Amino acid sequence: MEQALVVGCTGMVGAQIVSNLVANPKVFSSVLTISRRSLPDSAAANLQAYVSADTQSWASHISSISPPPGTFFSALGTTRAAAGGFANQYKLDHDLNIELAKAAKAAGTKTYVLISANSANKDSYIPYSKMKGEIEEDIKNLDFDHTVILQPGLITGTREESRPTEAVFRHVAAALGSLSQKYLKDSWAQDADVIARAAIAAADKVQTGQRTDKVWVLGGSEIVKLGRDEWKAHE
Repeated sequence: MEQALVVGCTGMVGAQIVSNLVANPKVFSSVLTISRRSLPDSAAANLQAYVSADTQSWASHISSISPPPGTFFSALGTTRAAAGGFANQYKLDHDLNIELAKAAKAAGTKTYVLISANSANKDSYIPYSKMKGEIEEDIKNLDFDHTVILQPGLITGTREESRPTEAVFRHVAAALGSLSQKYLKDSWAQDADVIARAAIAAADKVQTGQRTDKVWVLGGSEIVKLGRDEWKAHE
């Protein structure tokens, strides 16, 4: 079986990708991570964590992995406030993502899985949406054998970092979900663990030949289908 590499693994979705991969070794033989700080799952036997605050070393580390990871998961991202402005956010969300993707492609990675956003649009006048759209386009232009892009709506769950406005909507989503998950929440908000499992399930379908798409874009309904409904059916 292949190895999987995960970046953005200390964030809400990325951490769920790692924990679900570690708990399901039948999907990937081992899990490799790159992060600036240690992970809760770092003691797992099938996890190899590379921790360095120097993000400039990450691409060269990817180049040194042998054999190269067959699948690359990116949930890498930050906020404008945490980055200290949009220019710095762009350097991390876009520039670092593309740099690492290029290193993975050159190393021999075949499948790239990106956690994006449903607002992604390279032609948007909204800086965040435009940035997300540019990330998607630049990843597709790298011409991986398979590119999987997940476009969730509001991501619900517990974040370590403070996002006050988003927190209000997460509470609303939680309340609506308790009333009717399917009709009041699924169309605009998805739980982080559901998104993570959808990413893993999509990668598994590509790896096993069930999906042969060059580029596969999953919106909210397909994320829920793969990451919650079908996942529960196979547990």
